[in-house]
Amino acid sequence: MTEKTALTPATHTTPPAKFSHGVRKGNLLQVAGQVGFLPAAEGQAPTPAGPTLREQTLQTLANVKAILEEGGASWDDAMMIRVYLTDVAHFAELNEIYDAYFEQQGLKEAPAARTTVYVGLPPGLLIEIDALAVLS
Repeated sequence: MTEKTALTPATHTTPPAKFSHGVRKGNLLQVAGQVGFLPAAEGQAPTPAGPTLREQTLQTLANVKAILEEGGASWDDAMMIRVYLTDVAHFAELNEIYDAYFEQQGLKEAPAARTTVYVGLPPGLLIEIDALAVLS
């Protein structure tokens, strides 16, 4: 049976509860919900990339990508991306940022499926993203 491996890139802090930033088992890699925290700095609390949706979205995508890469995957391996927004008014702006980001990534495959829902997050956080990847 294939072993399950927890993934925490050097850029990430230890999770605040008993969960993993990512888990790989066989050819499946699940990235837990990530937010727009800047890379971890020892002895400092997690800090959001900035107050804007653009800043937080780009950092959140970078955080998801770091976990994908830690598990041997890339955006091309992503099958499903789930986006959690705190404000429905951010939907159009999110789509612009999202489309531009993935265009810059130069994806070779078809884009991943995506779901967007609206949730409550801790104060100051505007977006959370998770992903499921299947490695070939």
